[in-house]
Amino acid sequence: MIRGGTASARSPAVARLRRTRRSMTLLFAATTAACLVVLAAVAIRIDAGSRRSGLDHEVSSRATGLSRAVWFDAGVLHLEPLREDELARGAQVLAVLQTKSGASPSVRNVVPGRSALPDQERLDRVWQSVLDEQETVVVSAPARHGERLRWAAAPVWDGDRIGAAVLVGTDLARGEHDHEVLVRWLVLGCTALVCCAAAVGHLLSGRAMRPALRGLAQQEQFLAEAAHELRTPLATLRLVVEGRGSSDEALRLVDRLSRLVTGLLARARMEAGAQRAELVPLRLDQLVETTVEELPDHESVTVTAEPVVVLGDPDLLAQAVRNLVENAQRHGGPAGAPVEVTVAEGLVAVRDHGAGVRPADRERVFARGVTGGSGTASGTGAGLAIVRWVAELHHGTARLTEAPGGGLIAELRLPTA
Repeated sequence: MIRGGTASARSPAVARLRRTRRSMTLLFAATTAACLVVLAAVAIRIDAGSRRSGLDHEVSSRATGLSRAVWFDAGVLHLEPLREDELARGAQVLAVLQTKSGASPSVRNVVPGRSALPDQERLDRVWQSVLDEQETVVVSAPARHGERLRWAAAPVWDGDRIGAAVLVGTDLARGEHDHEVLVRWLVLGCTALVCCAAAVGHLLSGRAMRPALRGLAQQEQFLAEAAHELRTPLATLRLVVEGRGSSDEALRLVDRLSRLVTGLLARARMEAGAQRAELVPLRLDQLVETTVEELPDHESVTVTAEPVVVLGDPDLLAQAVRNLVENAQRHGGPAGAPVEVTVAEGLVAVRDHGAGVRPADRERVFARGVTGGSGTASGTGAGLAIVRWVAELHHGTARLTEAPGGGLIAELRLPTA
């Protein structure tokens, strides 16, 4: 007897459930990570824009305020207030651009030094922007020593024309450092949250699947016990029947019952996931010949076969062939009526000479609990249902067709290797 814990741990169904649990954990973590990444990206973008806007507002306000502190008097620019203005003292870089008669602007009152300013070409572009906009402009430009700065240039009016501009610069790295700190904290926080989400998802999926695992273990134990408990009395019954010299028909019924129980248990174990079909290359013609020879009343069965190789489970295919032949023997006419088995490329065809099955019932006989006999689908049985199940398990088909001259042909088609 197979005991619950060890067998259940090796069960393919349990393995699938565990894979499903891991997939659910990964899906939960991935979904959480995707949401957090979107939220973090939005937060980073908003923070970057907010810091840039704040920096622009600061440098623009400083430049505008200083431009109002200086003035022209009879064409002479007075810069004395810049020496005492608090805005000027707090500026990282400060300069005044002045031009006459449309020439390139000259630079005055540079703090802390000329190397802190952009090159002349960029200064010319800044001056031109002030002339075009006639208001404070904000641009990005590197200093000559490579430091990246944000610049604001505010116009100083000389009558009805712009005679100068106050240029104020501030380092972009100041705001970017704080932004990078925020990004690092967001990355660490999101990583921690994803790990927590994965742990919680794994715990919840485990709790959700615990009843299913318990049920699988109980089902596996039941199937194992059923196999043991059913085979033992069948074996004993056969010994009793043989010992009392009972008829061959009684022995055949016992053997058929034993094979039917074996097939039903195999089907139940596979559908429950407790057993997996092992598909290997095999000679279909040899398997059919061997299976037919092992039947108690195989004298009435003729086999015509050509070499065919398929991928299949030997035990299941033998069970399917056995069910087809026994079904033909039971419903194909009187006892001893001939049955022809043909094995061709990917095909096992079993022909009988009975009354056949009505076309409307040829699919129904493959359903569980239905068997074909006397031209109708009636009674209870599982033989052809097992044949259809074995065919589908091997990616093949099973069907019934009318035989030329009367009778029925049962076909089992399989993909060739």
